[in-house]
Amino acid sequence: MTDPRGDQDPAAPRPRPPQPEQAQRHPGSTPRMDPEPDHGEESYRGRGLLRDRRVLLTGGDSGIGRAVAVAFAREGADIVFAHLPEERDEARTTLRLITEAGRTGVAVPCDIRDEEVCRELVARTVAELGGLDLLVNNAAYQMSQPDGIEAISTEQFDRVMRTNLYAMFWLCREARPHLRAGSSIINTTSVQGFQPSPHLLDYAMSKGAIVTFTHGLAQMLADDGIRVNAVAPGPVWTPLIPSTMPSTEEFGAQSPLGRAAQPAELAPAYVFLASDQASYITGEIMNVTGGQPL
Repeated sequence: MTDPRGDQDPAAPRPRPPQPEQAQRHPGSTPRMDPEPDHGEESYRGRGLLRDRRVLLTGGDSGIGRAVAVAFAREGADIVFAHLPEERDEARTTLRLITEAGRTGVAVPCDIRDEEVCRELVARTVAELGGLDLLVNNAAYQMSQPDGIEAISTEQFDRVMRTNLYAMFWLCREARPHLRAGSSIINTTSVQGFQPSPHLLDYAMSKGAIVTFTHGLAQMLADDGIRVNAVAPGPVWTPLIPSTMPSTEEFGAQSPLGRAAQPAELAPAYVFLASDQASYITGEIMNVTGGQPL
């Protein structure tokens, strides 16, 4: 008999280092990863925690974003999600998983580094879904530079900040008039915001800023009944890793659990923070790092 607790057991069999060395061009491809990530396609069971909520999610094509889309849809939410134009194939898979859950899904190819794109993305969400209840700022860009700060070009720095910070700010600002009491914003920060790796200096800098932004915006919107929280993942096995890191073989080995998380293991944190079960939680940074302290 299968142990029903197996999916929750951190010692249960899951991919562990060493992984095969693999390199991809950014933004990477899920089917080309070895092992292929688990987004909860076969394991996530919804309980109606987000019934009829209307969601805007960035970076929903793969990785954590796909896992969040799967979980939210199975909890009863309708979802508009943004993805880069070159990620259309990945987005089709996410869209199929949303619709198979019986919910409305809309995939929007765009680059959120543009302010007008962010404005249009919020407007389209409201038009397609009839409103907006949950904003999940998940899209991110990183590129490892082990040769020091001199190797970080202005072009790279600008891309990191516009993807990770500017877009989040613009989307929150544009979404605010549509959010009502009971609505929620969830940002994706990182363990890097607390324990920066030198080769990810600019990325870590942006993730630290997301922590500050989350704390400040939570206080700003508290009187309006709008909660603002963030999830801080540790190492997670997503296409961003083979497409931006110099080596994948020992990725995740630094975690006390001895491995990287699967995207499916992050999704429940987002569901909890988005649900009414977290009604007294705002300004929180939820640590999902496999035991690595923040």
